[in-house]
Order: sequence, then structure tokens, then C-alpha cells
Amino acid sequence: MLDTLDRITELMSFPFMQRALLGGILTGILGGLLGSFAILRQLSFFSHTVGHAALLGIVLAVLFNLNPTLALLPFTVLFGLGVIYLISQTNLWSDAVLNIVFSVSLAGAILALSFVEGYRGNLMNLLFGDILAIQSIDLWLTTMVCLVSAVSLLLTHRAQVLLTLHEGMAKAQGVAVQQHQAWFIVLLSLAVAVAIKAVGVLLVNAFLVIPAATAKLISHQFAWYVLLAIGIGALSAILGIVMSAAWNLASGPSIVVAQFGLFAIAILVSRLRQTS
Repeated sequence: MLDTLDRITELMSFPFMQRALLGGILTGILGGLLGSFAILRQLSFFSHTVGHAALLGIVLAVLFNLNPTLALLPFTVLFGLGVIYLISQTNLWSDAVLNIVFSVSLAGAILALSFVEGYRGNLMNLLFGDILAIQSIDLWLTTMVCLVSAVSLLLTHRAQVLLTLHEGMAKAQGVAVQQHQAWFIVLLSLAVAVAIKAVGVLLVNAFLVIPAATAKLISHQFAWYVLLAIGIGALSAILGIVMSAAWNLASGPSIVVAQFGLFAIAILVSRLRQTS
């Protein structure tokens, strides 16, 4: 036990671990904030689709000698808006369109990857992330997206809540539904883009869904629900990084396991409330 604590303390003294911890907390906060709105708007699979499309964006950036971190931001935004436009132009269910786009973008990424020599070894990092490789630019980008998201949602709080809880009432009260929805898609796409470095393509959706779903189980007031989702997102990031440092585990999957642990506790708490 003491050896484990000494190992954690020693690792936390290194700058790369401090950046990883800060990056995990920021990503957890951002995921909890936007995820709390996204799951109520049934956009969880949308973020999953954008997350997998990000793999195509990264591969294309490498193929054209662009900075993957910077190129990913406009790519995910344009992709997210394009998907919403495509859904609006068809009579199909949104999940059907998202499944089509999801499959095509993933297939495109795999095909494009075959043209990129010398980068295939980083495929595991793309899929599962490498939070220990977070640099200062990643922290700045995540901080900026987090601040822009928080300020935007705060300034448009009434409209966002109405859109989330009752879109019909929002339209009746004159809320610019399409503009607010489009802006939220932009924020959600940016959140996915900055979280890719930390948790990878396959796990990024967990940051947006699991903390919010956990908060929903134990809170029935909207304000507390959002705050709890943010807190759970940050706490699970801390627990996951500490767990990965203690037992030399992959950090991204460790965070997701921590998120699920909190989710399981929330299920138990909600069941105990129902029986008491």
C-alpha cells in the first residue's frame, strides 16, 4: 500500500502527469457540461459518430502534412454541421442517417490510413488515446472550448433549457431553434475534437454520456443535474488517472472504468431511494 502511494506521489511530481491530470479534469468538466444537454436531446449517438469521424480527420491531416490537433477542430465542426444538414434533407430516422455516416467515415479513415506510411503504429493511440502525451497546446484548446461552452450556455440558459426539455414550447415562445441547435452542435463537435487526444476515438463518447447519465440517476432538478454531471466527469478523470498511475494501466480506459464505477454506485443509490 505504501509502495503504491509512493509511486503515485512520485509520478504526480512529473510535469507530464500534471498535464495529464489537468487535461483529464478539463475534459471531464467539458464532457459533463455538454453531455448533460446532449443525452436529454438524444444526441449521444451523434457525438459517437463525430468521434469516429475524427479518425478520418486525423488521418487526412497527417496525409496532407497538417497539424492533426489544429486541423481536427474545423474538421469536426464542419462534419457535425454537415451531418445535421443531411438529416434535415431526408425522411429517414436520424439514427439511420448517423449509422450510415458513422460506417462510411470509419471506412474512409481505414482506407486513407493505408496511404499514410509510418503512422500506422500510432493507431492504438488514435483509438484509445494517450492522455500522458497531452501538451500545453492541448490544455489551452480544451480550456478555451470549456470556457466558450460554459459562457455560451450561461448566456442562452433559458433557450437551451427549453430546447432540451420541450422543443415545441421553445418554438412557441419564439426561440431561434435552428440557430441554437446549430451552435450546440458546434460546441459538441469541438468537445469531441479536444477530447480525442485524451481518450481516443473509441472512448470519447463515454466522457459525454456516462457522467451525464450517472447524474440523471440521482438528480431530478435540472441545475443540480448539470452540476453533478460536471463534478462526476472531473472526479472520474482524477480517479482514473490515479488508478492508471498506481497499477500502470492505460489512462483512457481507466477513466472510463472509473466512470462506470460511479455509474454503478448511482444505480445502487437510486434503487435504495426507491425502496426507502
